[in-house]
Amino acid sequence: MAQYLKRGAAAEVKAEADRKVRDIVEAALADIEKRGDAALRDMSIKFDKWDREDYRLSQAEIDAAVESLTPQERKDIEFAQTQVRNFAQIQRDSVKDVEVETLPGVVLGHKNLPVNAAGCYVPGGKYPLLASAHMSVITAKVAGVKRVITCAPPFQGKPARAIVAAQALAGADAIYALGGIQAIGAMAIGTETIDPVDILVGPGNAFVAEAKRQLFGRVGIDLFAGPTETLIIADEIGCDPEMAATDILGQVEHGPDSPGVLLTNSEAFARATMKEIDRLLEILPTADHARKAWETYGEVIVAESYEEMVRVADEIASEHVQVMTADPDYFLKNMTNYGALFLGNRTNVSFGDKVIGTNHTLPTRKAARYTGGLWVGKFLKTCTYQRVTTDEASALIGEYCSRLCALEGFAGHGEQANIRVRRFGGRDVPYAGQVEPSELTAV
Repeated sequence: MAQYLKRGAAAEVKAEADRKVRDIVEAALADIEKRGDAALRDMSIKFDKWDREDYRLSQAEIDAAVESLTPQERKDIEFAQTQVRNFAQIQRDSVKDVEVETLPGVVLGHKNLPVNAAGCYVPGGKYPLLASAHMSVITAKVAGVKRVITCAPPFQGKPARAIVAAQALAGADAIYALGGIQAIGAMAIGTETIDPVDILVGPGNAFVAEAKRQLFGRVGIDLFAGPTETLIIADEIGCDPEMAATDILGQVEHGPDSPGVLLTNSEAFARATMKEIDRLLEILPTADHARKAWETYGEVIVAESYEEMVRVADEIASEHVQVMTADPDYFLKNMTNYGALFLGNRTNVSFGDKVIGTNHTLPTRKAARYTGGLWVGKFLKTCTYQRVTTDEASALIGEYCSRLCALEGFAGHGEQANIRVRRFGGRDVPYAGQVEPSELTAV
């Protein structure tokens, strides 16, 4: 049975925090619905200390941000964007339209149609997370979305030049310097100056994730991508305590509510890793964020076997799962609940976050039980169509349809079938509304 050497915050504590976030978001979205741009301005001033006449960046501002990049900075961004674009295109090529004749004269098919407008959120309040621009904008464009807009909060009192440049190089059609709830609300609800979109995508903090949750249905969303989660699965053969500790702290620095979990089959390894975490927290430049996250949400679990490690990992259903064991492929073959797997000690979550090419917008809070991460398919609608090409096929399907409608008592539906049996099959069947359902069995 798995042993917990360290546990994170109790469920009641998390629930209370969720309730507070939920209430704040609900009130903020209602204000945007009512007051539009005026509400955006008040929230931007309140939460980001940021105001300007128009939150959409001008072409001159965008060009200046791109031109501010050093040659190496631009080369690095373009390299990362090429990797993301390449993998997104591979994914898009795997999604096929279909058309097949399922019966003589009956043709069924589907088309994969991109949504018309997407809103991409790029986090940037604490750190200018320009990688989120690649992950969302490029993926939407590869899917074929016609209008892609982006929002990112100001960084240190002005638009983050690296984010703006990345958004522009990725192909965004409009770029706004807005953050948090106000950005999500503006893109989904629309205001006097911002046209609403069809789908919202991108990671964010608890407030961004909750805003997306409350707006789902009004618009589509990619998934619930809240505060970063990391699960390190490691043993003494595939990893060492310093590397495990580094990879946990490398992710929990995102913020004080980012869970980091170590799952191992060795108590000695677990305790050595905890000591390494304490040591690294004394020298890590982002230790203020990382320490609070580790102390509040960090967990250390010792399992008895690989089988139990898989069971515990699937129960956690973490956003990121980094596997550094003697046999990483065992977890690839047997795990079912994860946002993304990082297999072996030569890779890590940071590679996926920044540059390797897979998408870093991934499910959190156990959503990995029912969805994967952002990919081109999130921007596509698989829409079916049907065509009946012969009289005989129409009459045949009509006869089955008529009887099934009678079982359900749907007279109007039944007559849609019967009129085609009469017209195309030459059969004199009664009007569905003139008989009892039980009498239609002859049709």
